[in-house]
Amino acid sequence: MADIDFSARIASLSATLTSITDVLDVDAAHKEISELEKQASDPGLWDDQERAQQVTSRLSFLQNEVRRVESLRSRLDDVLVLQELADAENDSDVAAEAGAELAELTTEIAEMEVRTLLSGNYDQRGALVHVHSGAGGVDAADWTQMLLRMYTRYCERHGWKHEVLDVSYAEEAGIKSATFQVDAPYAYGTLSVEQGTHRLVRISPFDNQGRRQTSFARVEVLPITEQTDHIDIPESDIRVDVFRSSGPGGQSVNTTDSAVRITHVPTGIVVSCQNEKSQIQNRAAAMRVLQSRLLELRRQEEKAEMDALKGDASGSWGDQMRSYVLHPYQMVKDLRTGTETGNTANVLDGEIDDFVESGIRWRRTETVAE
Repeated sequence: MADIDFSARIASLSATLTSITDVLDVDAAHKEISELEKQASDPGLWDDQERAQQVTSRLSFLQNEVRRVESLRSRLDDVLVLQELADAENDSDVAAEAGAELAELTTEIAEMEVRTLLSGNYDQRGALVHVHSGAGGVDAADWTQMLLRMYTRYCERHGWKHEVLDVSYAEEAGIKSATFQVDAPYAYGTLSVEQGTHRLVRISPFDNQGRRQTSFARVEVLPITEQTDHIDIPESDIRVDVFRSSGPGGQSVNTTDSAVRITHVPTGIVVSCQNEKSQIQNRAAAMRVLQSRLLELRRQEEKAEMDALKGDASGSWGDQMRSYVLHPYQMVKDLRTGTETGNTANVLDGEIDDFVESGIRWRRTETVAE
């Protein structure tokens, strides 16, 4: 019976992997890789730094995706042979090895399957993530800083390049807000399910009476803009202010007016950047953030028009999306998907894969239902 179960699991994983291969269109990916390799070998490519980075990034991503799918297929074939060997020789050690490998393959193929669900217009792009404190005073500011750490640790665990562009520090502790950029394929599609209000319940470390405190922070996720987005921002539509960087730092911090704040007058959107050393670099980074915010505003306006045509009066799916309870018990629960865990320490240290993956599946189900 165990052999039948093992074979059935292999067959199920094989079918899933075949579906993934079809969705990713591996044959087309091989052709694109060949074309990108030709472009990458052209010495003149680096005359345009931005174009060169796009080509090399896309090439690396496709190579990794194809290599991963092909590796999973090879391992799936091998584990079946391993199990047959264990059966033939009645070897429990080999059977245990086959079982462990099958468990790993189950997890990795499930992760790849989730990736195929990211098919939105901007899902393949990098992300700009903005966290800001809500109700809860100093506890909310501290909670916002905890969330910033949680997401940067998540990026580190996945090997994603990320950079904090701007931090606004609170007076007593924590931060009022922060913006960071994630340069990784599908970062937007992945992290966009984290958008919404995050609620923390704990004994406040700032209350000398040791009372329980509920605090809130909000997460916003935007796609990084590209040249094809065509968002023109006339100079007459923006107001640029410069100021001295604040908060912890080293050389050049608090010594020059290098930080930049840009106000988009027609919409009232305000962005700032103080991470770079020069005013020119900070202005360029702030303009990228503004471009992304205007792109998201345009996307929301287009969605509102479509919702109006459909008579859709539902609220935003991202609001009140997750609760983190540290007292009187330990639990993190996603209010949309029902995913939960009692290991709050690991979650706050960036181990949020289960929440992200279930969120992606939930969003896909909601989209299909609409």
